[in-house]
Amino acid sequence: MIDFWKKIIWQQYGAAIDMLENAITACPEDIWAGEYKFWYNAYHTLFFLDYHSTDDAGSFMPPQPFTLSEMDPSGLMPDRVYSKDELLAYLEYGRNKCYNKIKTLMGEDVEKTIPNNYKEDFSQIEILLSSMRHVQHHTAQLNLLLRQGGYEPPKWVSRAKKQY
Repeated sequence: MIDFWKKIIWQQYGAAIDMLENAITACPEDIWAGEYKFWYNAYHTLFFLDYHSTDDAGSFMPPQPFTLSEMDPSGLMPDRVYSKDELLAYLEYGRNKCYNKIKTLMGEDVEKTIPNNYKEDFSQIEILLSSMRHVQHHTAQLNLLLRQGGYEPPKWVSRAKKQY
């Protein structure tokens, strides 16, 4: 039974990640680093996809060239604008990390809470579902920025392109 649920969770979480990828890919240069910082919204989303897919929050470190600036309570921004290629590579890293997290969950692991800077009492499955909502929330914002910039946002994705 748990494999059935893991497959469904991945299909929907993966679809949310695919929609984020489509929004990043569709973003033209005039919006990327513009007034509403499309790049930063995408980066923030990817950073927390990575973070929430980590088993040990205390040892979390994003891959280079990214830093822990997102954890700074003062709202510290990254020291530079990240390129579309850098963020698409981070997206692929996060997609694989999330996929493997879901795939390796076992029956009792689903209910186990894991230490986390923001959700200490959340089970692993609840963190994954909350994180999926976070990806969806920011992807909708990115699509709105595209639309407001006069561009057609990408279409809806029903299921993950990466099969479980």
